[in-house]
Amino acid sequence: MKKLGQILGLLLAASLVLSACSGETSTKKKKQEEVRQNTVKVMTLEKTTIARNLQYSTVLQAYEKVSIAPTIPGRIEKIMVEVGTKVSQGELLVKMDPTSYNQAKVAFDNLAVDFGRIAKLNESDNISKQTYDQMKAQYDAQKTSLNNLEANTFLRAPFSGVIEAKNYENGELYSGMPILSLVQMSNLKAFVNIPESYYPLVKKGMPVVITSNIYPNDTFKGEIEIVYPTIDATAHTFQVQVKIPNGKETLRPGMYVNAAISMGEEKAMIAPYQAVLKLQGSNERYVFLNDNGVAKRVSVTLGQRFDDQIELISDEIKEGDQLIILGQARLVNGVKVEVTK
Repeated sequence: MKKLGQILGLLLAASLVLSACSGETSTKKKKQEEVRQNTVKVMTLEKTTIARNLQYSTVLQAYEKVSIAPTIPGRIEKIMVEVGTKVSQGELLVKMDPTSYNQAKVAFDNLAVDFGRIAKLNESDNISKQTYDQMKAQYDAQKTSLNNLEANTFLRAPFSGVIEAKNYENGELYSGMPILSLVQMSNLKAFVNIPESYYPLVKKGMPVVITSNIYPNDTFKGEIEIVYPTIDATAHTFQVQVKIPNGKETLRPGMYVNAAISMGEEKAMIAPYQAVLKLQGSNERYVFLNDNGVAKRVSVTLGQRFDDQIELISDEIKEGDQLIILGQARLVNGVKVEVTK
């Protein structure tokens, strides 16, 4: 019995020794894993001179677009063009039923003859001033009415362009929908929203380079035509209108393009794009700095991109800071880090 107790005692002691060794080994292994997990590589941040180019996506629009329609209802006698027809300024596009115009013209021509006689009598002082003034007022009113009726009977192109849409056929009754839609193709325009911080730098007449995936080897020149005077309080952006000459009509309204505005050269903080992390479930971007052996999380705004490099914008980073560029995905704010070459 005594011997059995001695054996049990020895087994218990051995178990305790093994447990202690196992605990020491586990703790040591955990510490080694922590050291290994927090090993990082860094780079020293410094400002670099960059060509500041603002790039935005936008959609081209016709520089001018107008609906061709009379201001009074009537029957369409003849439409002179089809969709896609190129027209010149002043060209006749639609002829409405001319009955009312013809009647008004006959009446006006008769009035013009009578007014001519009155005008001659007025020159020789053989008629009262009141009679002349009354006749002239009547003549001017009917002339204005006839001109208005003529414009609504013979519908002409207000500018050179291309017919975009045709909504009626000959003989139909005009009922409110435009008969034709005319767009200008020789010039196009695009609207771009720019961050408010650039408002003092953007001026009318600044060049804009337009590119399209449809024409990957071509660039098109434009310029800022209008800088709108107000800032969007929600988006903190302002709008500019870009005019794009399109004499060869290569570009078309509705095309998706990129607009690049050159803002000259300036100093910026550039870092590898892979160093930037994104907070899951939001659009917040951040990086880690090595702050005397401790990981410091800093929120950043992304600026211009240069291949695999990106501009970092933040009041919390400065030249000389050590940016963690490898191993940052495993870090949390305040954890100790070990820098490796």
